[in-house]
Parts: sequence; structure tokens; C-alpha cells
Amino acid sequence: MRPHAHVLQLDIQGSPQAWISLERAAIHYACSDVMWEEGSGPLATLRGGMNARTGIQSRIEVAPIIALKGASRINLFDVIPSFSKSKLLRRDRHTCAYCGQVLAGDLLQCEHIIPESRGGPWSWMNLVTACGPCNLRKGARTPDEAGMPLIYLPYVPSRWEDFLLEGRYVRADVHEWLSARLPRNSRLT
Repeated sequence: MRPHAHVLQLDIQGSPQAWISLERAAIHYACSDVMWEEGSGPLATLRGGMNARTGIQSRIEVAPIIALKGASRINLFDVIPSFSKSKLLRRDRHTCAYCGQVLAGDLLQCEHIIPESRGGPWSWMNLVTACGPCNLRKGARTPDEAGMPLIYLPYVPSRWEDFLLEGRYVRADVHEWLSARLPRNSRLT
């Protein structure tokens, strides 16, 4: 599959719903489910068979962003984005929350603000990125107990941020579209 072969599916109001395949998008086009589309040009042109009566080959031009008719089944703003280390590293811009060093991903760790040994959950609001030495120095203490204040605060990514944090290869026009909708305080801007 090509690097940019995923389509950003939106609801009719423009809220991101999912990354879908070209084939899934083509089905939406064929069923006339696409209400509107965005992008600086087609992501792909899919060609089908020849019409026996007209002799014209069928084709569907798939846009990189499509909005589907109808209401979405669930309100995705009520859904907390799934957590992963790679998303956390991107959210925190590969920066240690204690010393401020910007490091490669393999030199950073998921660090619990309230230690896991003391009931601290694996959640967006309790995890930050930390380098090994700072994580070791803090140990099973809170930042206050260790005398290591956070240089930035954790937050739950917005719906738009989550689609950028997934780390897919995103076309420039899709990236710009999502970035234009990020909250003002987003670290991804």
C-alpha cells in the first residue's frame, strides 16, 4: 500500500471518525454516501470495468478527506483516545518532563506522575515522557516528593490531535486540514 493510501473519514459536521482504506472509501462513493470532500487533489483514481452500453470505463476519484451523509453512531468527543507510548512521545514532543532534554524515542520512557506502585493509572493525565536518568532519580515518589517539578503538564489529546498522533503518513493537505482545527493550546502546532 502507498504511504498516503488512507482516507480521513469525517461525519457530515466535519468531525474525524476514522482512517479508512481506499477500497472502503470507494464503497462509500459507489453507494453515494459521500456528502462532501476536501483535499488539494485526488488521493487516487480507481478504475473499474467497461460499461457494455456506453463503452466507458468506470472510475472513482477518491479525495483524501471525505464526509459521509447521516449522523455518526457515537459521539467520538466522548471517547478518550487510545494510549500508546508512540503517541505519548509525539504529544510530549520527545521532551523529558523533568530536565527538558529532547531525545530519541528509544531513550525516553513513559513516566507515571503518581507512581504505578501507589495506584497511579496508565492514563493520559498521569503519564509524561521522561529520560532514563530522571525517571530513575524520581523513583516511586511524586514530583513534589522528589523535588522535581514538571516543566509541562499532561493533557488528553483532542479528537484532531489523536488523528495526527497516530503517526500515519499523512498527506500535507490532510495534515494542514487537521492542524487548522487543533486547540490553541495544542503542543502539536
